[in-house]
Amino acid sequence: MSALGGVLHTTISSVLTGGDEPPVRIPRDPAREAAKRELSKPAYHQDDPNWFMRALNKFWDWIDELFSAASGATPGGTVGLIVILLAIVAVAAALWWRLGTPRRSPTSAPPLFDDRPRSAAEHRAAAAAHAAQGHWNQAVQERMRALVRSLEERALLDPRPGRTADEAAAEAGRPLPRHADRLRAAARDFDDIAYGGRTATPETYGRLSTLDTEVEDTTPDLAPTAGAPR
Repeated sequence: MSALGGVLHTTISSVLTGGDEPPVRIPRDPAREAAKRELSKPAYHQDDPNWFMRALNKFWDWIDELFSAASGATPGGTVGLIVILLAIVAVAAALWWRLGTPRRSPTSAPPLFDDRPRSAAEHRAAAAAHAAQGHWNQAVQERMRALVRSLEERALLDPRPGRTADEAAAEAGRPLPRHADRLRAAARDFDDIAYGGRTATPETYGRLSTLDTEVEDTTPDLAPTAGAPR
């Protein structure tokens, strides 16, 4: 018999006989019930952890089981799981760096120009100044404004203060069909950078500058479209 068993047997015997009579043999079930009653006394639970510690221990046990199950199902065990987690973190960091902080797109695009009208040359000068300082967001916005203002100055677009970048690209694509796709792409870049939280890059500015220069040197197609009034 173990030491604990001896103690329980002596305790149960003492409880049943009052401690003055020799130990007696009792059936197993009554002995178990007597042991439960004895061990339920507060004296035996003074050093038990409180409810918070018990809950915390169960939580850490659950985390340990979850991690063990995941590492067991992953090729390479724990090391493989750590490698996968690091890869996920690296991909998330790369996406955040490339796309910027996600922000909700506006329900309607604001106007392309502000209240103070400026010439295409003024917008190009402002874009170049921002680019020289590495302020690519502002540089892209000013270059897009320069492109649209240039089309207005050439009478390829009617001057309209409330026009959006998307509207300008759609309208400019008619007299400049070879550049229609790139004009729409430039308008998307402008909206994403100006109002969608995306960060511009030198490459973004370079594409827009090239488009602006090419459009400036392109002869527009002013032939009437099929079905249009002559």
